[in-house]
Amino acid sequence: MKHILLAEDDYDFADILKQYLELAGFKVSWSPDGLEALNFLRSTKADLCILDVMMPVMDGFTLASEIIQVFPEMPFIFLTARNQKEDKLKGLKLGADDYVVKPFEADELVLRIRNILKRNEPSVSKATPEIIPVGSYIFDYNNLLLRHKDTYIRLTEKEAMLLLYLTQNPNRIIKREEVLLQIWKSDDYFSGRSLDVFVSRLRKYLNADPRIEIETIRGMGFEFHLRN
Repeated sequence: MKHILLAEDDYDFADILKQYLELAGFKVSWSPDGLEALNFLRSTKADLCILDVMMPVMDGFTLASEIIQVFPEMPFIFLTARNQKEDKLKGLKLGADDYVVKPFEADELVLRIRNILKRNEPSVSKATPEIIPVGSYIFDYNNLLLRHKDTYIRLTEKEAMLLLYLTQNPNRIIKREEVLLQIWKSDDYFSGRSLDVFVSRLRKYLNADPRIEIETIRGMGFEFHLRN
């Protein structure tokens, strides 16, 4: 049974949504504000978070930023009554897996949750070399570490999966849909924006070696280069 944390300050709405999600087969814990939700996560494992944007004490965006620092692989969905483009873009930049505007159909939310949980399951086999040289970097896939000289970068599992896929497919155009279906298990809008965020992170991690390039091929995908 997957465990969902619902952070929502509207008591009546939270109670109804909690009951519906439980009827759909999920275990649901509820927190009425962002700070209580964060403290809950520090002591109890959850598989996905549903975060209201407008909450007292700590709003949903701030809570998401805190969650990412402690649990970088935690999938989360924003709920909001504000259907504003700026809010959606802010949520996507934070790495949200989805952004749902109230009112919404509960059945649709359940489907979105199941799709997110499914695509967050590991899809790359752990039967890979323990140590992979990437230019002047050492990539330890199994331990989610990227080392450059005396600097160590702790990767999230999805960052490691994406870097592994790129290094296994060098010097060829990798279509966006190919990467999304292989790693995200979905090629929808939110997955695509998430992919762009992860590619930007990897570029930043690898920028100490100018021979390494993750080139964006406009309208197609990416190409991973390791030049001599």
